[in-house]
Amino acid sequence: MKVFVLTKKNLIAAGLILAVIILAVVLAIVCSDRSTDPNVGTDPSPDPNAQIGNEVESYELAVFAGLQKELPVYSVSREDKKIALTIDAAWADDKTEFILETLNKYNIKATFFLCGFWAEKYPDIVKRIDAEGHQIGNHTATHPHMNKLSSQQILDELKKYDDILESIIGKRSTLFRAPYGEYNDNVITTVRNAGYEVIQWDIDTVDWREERSAETILNSVLPKLKSGSIILSHNNGFKIEQYLPTLIETALGQGYEFVTIGELLLDGPTIIDVNGVQKPAN
Repeated sequence: MKVFVLTKKNLIAAGLILAVIILAVVLAIVCSDRSTDPNVGTDPSPDPNAQIGNEVESYELAVFAGLQKELPVYSVSREDKKIALTIDAAWADDKTEFILETLNKYNIKATFFLCGFWAEKYPDIVKRIDAEGHQIGNHTATHPHMNKLSSQQILDELKKYDDILESIIGKRSTLFRAPYGEYNDNVITTVRNAGYEVIQWDIDTVDWREERSAETILNSVLPKLKSGSIILSHNNGFKIEQYLPTLIETALGQGYEFVTIGELLLDGPTIIDVNGVQKPAN
C-alpha cells in the first residue's frame, strides 16, 4: 500500500490552492451580481473610474472588513482644516487646570471624555469645563472593558455616567468613547442605538507612557495632522504640560482650527467607511 506523507511543503501548497479557489468564487459571485443587476448600464453616461472604485470598495467591505463590522468615528472627511483635540479623564486631576488655562490662552475648544467616578470626585472641574465652552462626552461610569459587558451592562454604564453628569451640570452627553479604545460590534450597536455617537481617534499622543518625551510626541503627532483629525490626549499625560502648547501653536500656524467633536462631525446623512472615516452618505 502506498503511504502519502503529509509534509509542511504539501500543507503550504494546499493552503495556496484553497486561497485561489476562494478568491475565484468571490470574484465569480461579484461578476454574477453585476451581470444580473438591472441598474447596471442604465446610466446614460457612466463614469468607468467611479464604477471601478465602487467595485473595489465593495470587495474590500465584503472580503477584508466584513459587511457586519461596526466602527466608531476615527476621523471626519473634511477639507476646511478643522480638527478636534480630545482629552480623556479617568484618574488624576493635577494637570487639568493647566490644560484649561492653555485652551483659554489660545482661545480654542476641546472635547473631554470623563469617567463617572472622576466627575463625582472633581465636580467643580466638570462645571468649569462646561462653563468654558468645551464639550463633555461619556467615558463610562467605571472605566470597564466594554467587550466583556452585556448589552444591558453597557446601557447601565451609559446611564449611570449621564445621571452623574446631569446632577453636576444639568446636561446629558451625546458622545461616547470606550475605555482603552476597546469595542466590538455589540458595543458600537448598543451605544449608537442608545443615541450616542461613538468616537475613537486617528492621532494618538500615547502620552500615558512616561518614557515618551514631549519631542517624541510632537514628532509623531504633527506630521499626521489633516483636516478632520481627532487627537487623543489624557488629562494626566506625563508630558502634556510640555507638548500641548507647542502642538496647539504649530497646528494653528499651519492653518488648522480646533473645534469640538460636535462641530467636527458632519450634518445630514453620513456613512463610516472601512477606515472609520465619517463621510456624507451621498
